[in-house]
Amino acid sequence: MRSSVVASAAGLLLTITGAALAPGALADTAPPELAVSTEAPAEIGLGGLPVAFTTTASNTGMSDTSSARLIYRIDGGVALPDNALSLEYRLDGSTWKKIPLGIVEGTVWGGELPEQLALAAGKSQTVQMRIGLPMGTPHNGASNGGTEHLKLTTMISYGASGAANATDFDFVGVNGLTTRLINVPTTATAGGAAITFKATVNNPTSSAYENVTDVLFTNRYTTVQVRRSGTWTTLKPVTAAAEPDVYGYDVIGKDASLAAHGTATADVRVSYRKDAPLGKTELSPCAIVNEGSIPFRGITSCGAKATVTVQKAAATTGTASPSPSATASSSPATTGNGADATSSGMTAQLAETGSSGLSATALGAAGLVAAGAGAVGFTAVRRRHGRA
Repeated sequence: MRSSVVASAAGLLLTITGAALAPGALADTAPPELAVSTEAPAEIGLGGLPVAFTTTASNTGMSDTSSARLIYRIDGGVALPDNALSLEYRLDGSTWKKIPLGIVEGTVWGGELPEQLALAAGKSQTVQMRIGLPMGTPHNGASNGGTEHLKLTTMISYGASGAANATDFDFVGVNGLTTRLINVPTTATAGGAAITFKATVNNPTSSAYENVTDVLFTNRYTTVQVRRSGTWTTLKPVTAAAEPDVYGYDVIGKDASLAAHGTATADVRVSYRKDAPLGKTELSPCAIVNEGSIPFRGITSCGAKATVTVQKAAATTGTASPSPSATASSSPATTGNGADATSSGMTAQLAETGSSGLSATALGAAGLVAAGAGAVGFTAVRRRHGRA
């Protein structure tokens, strides 16, 4: 009986002591309370360089953690090819490191920050991030695919369980380069003086671009020059094996760079040989990013064509009146949603690769196709989603 009383008294003492210590003990063992906030960019460029943003991880609870995890999901709404997305981070303020990405479900790509974060109670840490849609690798741009927006989901967790403690959603718009011809004369003379106009490629996005080639497509009866440092320089035509009569000229220079929201403009003049077929012909601009060894294959955005009527030289010598000028024709390339090329950088986007390895750009999509005596037709391509 005494033993029982002593045991009961000891139990009561432990109960009272335990009750007194419970709040502290719980504080030591309670899980951290985490929150996350991502300030994603409003827009990035298709085929452009990545754009910076931030993710802030916070511990709003009473317990420290040394294993906070940042997990990302990116959904383009369509099946994007390999090397389409890039997601990078840096914690030390200098070195950018890649977050490995892979398909987690359907059209959703996912990855996790390889380094876990140490968050003391009541503290937060901001991680520098950047996201891009390169659609390939340098000099090896995808010839098909693309999207108009990304849904970016950020989750935070701790430990190895993987359960998200908090989630943040952001939408990132996707746009691309635009290219156009300005003040193209409507007539030219076979064997006569060159016609002069401007070619412009514009970057409306927050992404900088590298490896940009602005191609002027015409036919084999032309000579094309650009003004560089005050001197007219004759360009060498580029051809694809599938269409040797289609000439492409790099009017701003191959592998040019464009700053975010930047523009590059070239003064161009085109002359037609004396034996050029008479009648209507076309001049067509396309901006190609990461063009490789295969001509005209890469991330392609094409602008509105301009129609030029090639006329026979006058039988008698005289002073020719100036040719009237016009902007690009009213039949621009179109995107999948019907927008014209100058209003959407997603135009004629990423034509499907043909069996020969040449893109449809070279085979007639963004290239030129013979369309009657002396006429060269430009075929617009609607962007095709969901195909790699």
